[in-house]
Amino acid sequence: PGAVEMSRKSPFASWLCAMLHCFGSYILADLLLGEAPIGHFSHNSSVILATAVWYLIFFCPMNLFYKCVSFLPVKLIFVAMKEVVRVRKIAAGVHHAHHMYHHGWFVMMATGWVKGSGVALMSNFEQLLRGVWKPETNEILHMSFPTKASLYGTVLFTLQQTHWLPISEANLIFFFTMFMIVCKVFMTATHSHASPFAPLENLVCPVLFGSVSSGHQSHHHDHHGASHEVSHPPPPPAKSKEELNEGTRKRKAKKAE
Repeated sequence: PGAVEMSRKSPFASWLCAMLHCFGSYILADLLLGEAPIGHFSHNSSVILATAVWYLIFFCPMNLFYKCVSFLPVKLIFVAMKEVVRVRKIAAGVHHAHHMYHHGWFVMMATGWVKGSGVALMSNFEQLLRGVWKPETNEILHMSFPTKASLYGTVLFTLQQTHWLPISEANLIFFFTMFMIVCKVFMTATHSHASPFAPLENLVCPVLFGSVSSGHQSHHHDHHGASHEVSHPPPPPAKSKEELNEGTRKRKAKKAE
């Protein structure tokens, strides 16, 4: 919300936000690995293509370009293509980190994760560029399906890269890509926001990490009920001496009348 208005008021800020959406994963991965975060902008063709898409999205006459790409059959094709790119970026990030830190499992997982979901992880910084600050929308606190799937995927690719998972990289890329395409296309076609990982997480997470939500709710309910039981309407404020004398005089005057 507000993106169209900002593109009119501040086209440069709008363009910069678009570049973060296109190259955010590369920027974060380069920062983690100690490389130049602006290095990917040296690919002039990629920057020009991203700029052309940004311009057509916001300034195409009669909004034709946006209407075409948001048409559901076309949109599903782009969604599938995006998941293909996402999985390849995760695999490339893990492979790159493994080349630099051969035994650094957490470096591999962190690099693969930001490669697959760097755009979402940079959302708070992108909000600042738009003049909006919503810390409650932090992607780490409330992971979307692509971010969570990228995290699980980078664990698998790290295990494969360190030879703990007996499967070839090509086969793992193929199977994980098909999983991501099926899930994301189905969620987009049905306008669903339910995570396919939810049933498994609901079984595993309470066992590994415990469940505090029910206890917190019951504690809140008990506290709320107790507050209703012990709370009473506040007593009326005590009348001052002058008010009492004034009331006495009015009663005497009324009797005299």
